[in-house]
Parts: sequence; structure tokens; C-alpha cells
Amino acid sequence: MVVHTYANLFSNHIKRMGKPWLGTNRAVIHISEKAVERIKYSLADRPDCCAVRVSVVTSGCGGYAYHLEYALENSDPEDTTVEKDGAVIVIDPKSLVHLVGTRLDYEKVGLNEGYQFVNPNVSGKCGCGESFYYN
Repeated sequence: MVVHTYANLFSNHIKRMGKPWLGTNRAVIHISEKAVERIKYSLADRPDCCAVRVSVVTSGCGGYAYHLEYALENSDPEDTTVEKDGAVIVIDPKSLVHLVGTRLDYEKVGLNEGYQFVNPNVSGKCGCGESFYYN
């Protein structure tokens, strides 16, 4: 597994943000075994794609939401790539700041299924649960 540490990628940005609690050895993102299986399953039907792109976008009443899409072979060279057991995730530099330390899981409960983000940087969620915010 390739794990990029936040300090290596954005040590100067940590200082500017004034968030020393981010630490120097936190992994960018942790991918659970269930998420690995689902990513590989999703990419099996898409030979033109090499990864799943995870980003944080402005959305909803809380401010931000997670966005997932397929990443093509010609991804931006500034993107961060995280790989675990053949499952590849690509993260753009702007989203990386919001995702450090996040755990990506895949859950199926009853008729509902989907990726779950456990993000230690999130301060709260909006009332409807569709978006989140940071302090």
C-alpha cells in the first residue's frame, strides 16, 4: 500500500492553517477491505479508468460534500494517489486538505449501500445529513 503522509505533502500548508493537531504522520486516507473490494468491482467494468477520484466539493446547506467519480489514465500529475491491494484512489490537492486522516469504508445496511467517510476533520453535519462543515 502506498501511503502518503500529510506532512510530506503539505507541511507549509499545515503551518498556514494553524492546525498543528493534524500532526506529521497521519495517513492521507485509510481504505477498508470492504471499500477495496467495491472499488475493484466498480473498476472491473471500466477498462478506460484506472482509479476512483475522491474529492470534497462545495454543496448543500452545511458547506461541503464528498464526490466520487472515475479517474482516467491521464490524471493530473499534482494529484495524490493512494493504493491498497489493487484499489486506487486519486485525490486532488484542494480536497486533500479536507481528507487527511479519513477512513473510507463501504457499508450495506438493508436496502441501502454506499461508501462511508469517517473524517476526523469534520466539525458537524447539516440537518439533512447530506453535507458537512469545518470550523
